[in-house]
Amino acid sequence: MIELKNVSFRYKDSEQDNSLTNVNLSIHDGEVVLICGGSGCGKTTITRLLNGLIPSFYEGQLTGEVLLNGENISKQPIHKVARKVGSVFQNPRTQFFNIDSTSELIFRCENLAVPVEQISQYLENAINEFGIGELVGRNLFHLSGGEKQKIACASVSIPMPDIFVLDEPTSNLDWRSIWMLKDIIMRWKAQGKTVIVAEHRLSYLKGVADRVVYMNDGEIKEDMPADTFWSLSADEIKRRGLRSISPVSFGSNARTPYSSDCYSVKDLSFHYKDGVGIEIPTLSIPKGAIVGIIGENGAGKTTFARCLCGLEKRARGLFSFGSKTYSNRQRLKICYLVMQDVNHQLFTESVEDEISISVEHTDDAQREEIVDEILHDMDLTALKSIHPLSLSGGQKQRVAIGSAIASKKEIMVFDEPTSGLDYRHMLEVSNCLKKLSAIGKTSLIITHDPELIAECCDYFIFIEDGTVKWYGPFDTQNGQHVQQFFGSEEGGAL
Repeated sequence: MIELKNVSFRYKDSEQDNSLTNVNLSIHDGEVVLICGGSGCGKTTITRLLNGLIPSFYEGQLTGEVLLNGENISKQPIHKVARKVGSVFQNPRTQFFNIDSTSELIFRCENLAVPVEQISQYLENAINEFGIGELVGRNLFHLSGGEKQKIACASVSIPMPDIFVLDEPTSNLDWRSIWMLKDIIMRWKAQGKTVIVAEHRLSYLKGVADRVVYMNDGEIKEDMPADTFWSLSADEIKRRGLRSISPVSFGSNARTPYSSDCYSVKDLSFHYKDGVGIEIPTLSIPKGAIVGIIGENGAGKTTFARCLCGLEKRARGLFSFGSKTYSNRQRLKICYLVMQDVNHQLFTESVEDEISISVEHTDDAQREEIVDEILHDMDLTALKSIHPLSLSGGQKQRVAIGSAIASKKEIMVFDEPTSGLDYRHMLEVSNCLKKLSAIGKTSLIITHDPELIAECCDYFIFIEDGTVKWYGPFDTQNGQHVQQFFGSEEGGAL
């Protein structure tokens, strides 16, 4: 069904090396193919070739052929390709055209002139299959990142295309939603659909994928049967820079204890106009801790972070440290939030400038030294002259994290900081968080990433239905709580 023949591609005006070099790949009818590799290896570029966005939307120098049923995709109008290929992007927000979720779910059907009665049936089927009844009729801007991802996955299945192209579909999903997506992919497979998944999270595709394509530096390095890939040792997986394919276990974290001094939160409340929000009577956050904020999609984690940082003016409650109480405006000065969608906070013309603007109260020489150190720590030195918005999703994420570190704020909040990051760069983020903790900075990490939690977190806040259900240090009991939360159908954490 799909063939890539001697394909090379370089984005227009890109200062980086070729995105793809001499790629040859055949994908047969009904196959589920996992494409994996480090951040920026070319996974997303392949998905853009398969759904026609290259060269229709992303311009550049393309050589070779991308064939769908023998027809060259690059020479077909994109509306024709869209009838056959459904896509879920790395950032679901970039594929939305409506304000409310229901309109978004049926938007594709309306574009394809599907009869109204059939649209209603498609909609009902998608709501049941994806378990999104509570998301119907909601404002998309009030949904969490994971809830948006669910809407994106459901909308692409209405009506059923022959091919599904998913670019990191689980990057913002909780474990329950991931296993639901796994079931959906298995249904598509049973129906004879072709599914291509570009992913960093790998373990949920065990028993689903037929083949695994491993990429590095824009080239296909390995194309192997799935059984061969799952039999690789942990060391072989890490050597390729990939995330774990085995369950993550949580023992207590033996890192040097953080300070006994705590930030205190009391009677924190905030509600959106539709009534969804948070109510947190009391909470303690140790100064210098690396705090993992966990909970299901839509639990209120991001809303809590925004209120804590003083970004929601209508939020009520007290935030204090010792005898000092901080107003919303004062919290804006001591907190830094790295958003889930980092495109909102990348402003300058180069990676170096992006990090430099966060450095305050220092001379030019010292500023340069600080920036160079952060560029090195975040593996961004080779990219320092490149425009941030031309980077891959994972590279943008590292730039935003670097900017937060450069700010040296007392409290730093990271919303899904390892979304789009491979194993090596996840470890680099973990090491930076440990450095911040060592100098007394407090980091709050909203995450669905069990590997990151196991690497660096020493304190937890568990949020459910807009309130904190439990919080405390990474001891044996709380480690078991975390293990239970991330527990999968296969008895371990993803």
